[in-house]
Amino acid sequence: MAEDRQEPGPAAHGGTLAVAAARAHGVSTMFTLSGGHVFPLYDGAVTAQPPMRLVDVRHEQTAVFAAEATARLTREPGLAVLTAGPGVTNGVSAVTTAYFNGSPVVVLAGRAPDYRWGSGSLQEFDHPALLAPITKRAWTEHETAKVGSAVDDAFRLASTPHRGPVFLDIALEALFGPAPSGVSPASPPGAPPAAADPDQISRVAALIAGAARPVLVLGSDVWAGRADHAARTAAEELRLPVITNGQGRGILPAGHELLVTRARAAAFREADLVIVAGTPLDFRLGYGEFGGKDGAPPARVVHVADAPGQLAGHCPLAASYAGDLAAFFTALVPAVTRAAPPARRAWEEAWLPRLQSAVADAMSADSVLLTSAADPIHPMRIYGELAPLLDDDAVVIGDGGDFVSYAGKYIEPKRPGGWLDPGPYGCLGTGLGYAIAARVARPSGQVVLLLGDGAAGFSLMDVDTLVRHGLPVVMICGNNGIWGLEKHPMQALYGYDVVADLQPGCRYDQVVTALGGAGELVTRPGDIGPALRRAFDSGVPYLVNVLTDPTVAYPRSTTGI
Repeated sequence: MAEDRQEPGPAAHGGTLAVAAARAHGVSTMFTLSGGHVFPLYDGAVTAQPPMRLVDVRHEQTAVFAAEATARLTREPGLAVLTAGPGVTNGVSAVTTAYFNGSPVVVLAGRAPDYRWGSGSLQEFDHPALLAPITKRAWTEHETAKVGSAVDDAFRLASTPHRGPVFLDIALEALFGPAPSGVSPASPPGAPPAAADPDQISRVAALIAGAARPVLVLGSDVWAGRADHAARTAAEELRLPVITNGQGRGILPAGHELLVTRARAAAFREADLVIVAGTPLDFRLGYGEFGGKDGAPPARVVHVADAPGQLAGHCPLAASYAGDLAAFFTALVPAVTRAAPPARRAWEEAWLPRLQSAVADAMSADSVLLTSAADPIHPMRIYGELAPLLDDDAVVIGDGGDFVSYAGKYIEPKRPGGWLDPGPYGCLGTGLGYAIAARVARPSGQVVLLLGDGAAGFSLMDVDTLVRHGLPVVMICGNNGIWGLEKHPMQALYGYDVVADLQPGCRYDQVVTALGGAGELVTRPGDIGPALRRAFDSGVPYLVNVLTDPTVAYPRSTTGI
């Protein structure tokens, strides 16, 4: 919730105004890496009443990833502060990840002084031109008096659907300059969500009423848009089979009778209607092509998004809805009930039981590998040991390729808001930033970071950040010594592979220990469970480094190309 504004004091400067505006939008933590161009933002945080928490990291991308994870977990905007030049360019991949995930992140950056512009000042670079394609807006503020209102604009824009990152750099003079008395950014209250369009709802309801094999897909924006309760209610009232992805995971908890994610292949192959809400029709969903198998016609597709610009334009849609997602689900239930009362819902008779049976079969088949005694260790055994140890409110973070793909299949959250992965941009290196943010946002819950050994190389140095800030996290490294997503496909294509090997048995656990945490190496399947329990009990950043079988490849159906 936004906090009351305070007038800047007599020693106020541009940084004071920026922090006050951020606080008004509910920001309580600034993620950053120290840089002289942004000193006033630190001073504004330290002298604020109460002070704003500062979490300093070891790489700028970690700061932005942490701000993004904060936004995704709390559903309030996140804040990253980057120094000029390389500080900004180091954060570009993380900003792009936030853009593809629709995460409301504000990145405030330093900038070389205007009065020296063009003379070759230290780290002089025109950042907005670089950031414009991967943000909702990127611009520069040149006047101290306008810093507060510019930051206020950035947060309001980032938080407006469709959400996303906003970049603002501030010229050195504007940030260090004294704030004029009486300057305080004014942020009018946001407009309430518009009611759902009845015509759009009617078209969707008619399609559901006429379907024999419908499937409802719930994606990240359902959670981000606070529509998770309305979506679950709609699914339960209408008895629709549900598949979740991204942060839609957990909206229907693990074991829910309508949750058929484990049967997604059969569901997408045989469906005659697929309603996709809160996620793009990208490679993760076959680009919106469903059904059409064994002589059946292609499934009709309904796309539901939080803003018109998010609706798919690359595939035919039977209907669509763009707007507030909670309003959509709330209006959908009575509309479908009018068109198809419970006694006339064909999908409950054969389709839902068919998918529930497929889920049961899949879970039964998986039990062998989840308890596998194979040596070298099969990666699925790790998840068989981990799942029983997770609390209902655990946050599980995935950063990796094949190893984390197994997590997406076998670790089903019990609550929404308990899962983080890089999202459709597929950027490795999110893990430590996400873990830092998760521990700050959920100080008493379990935080588990799942790392492929390739992904570990991108961000493991930020274990130092966990240690310095007293942030215990359980880390599990699935260490097969290869780039699995590349090695196996290249062998299939060419009969050989290159640049796909890592150091076998690398002691990532010793890296964590050297940085002030703790860890251990696991080489036998029977030792996984005890090692995980020690990690959860340790109260420090702890890495369980599990050597897994490099010949095992995740059985994926798409490369995303």
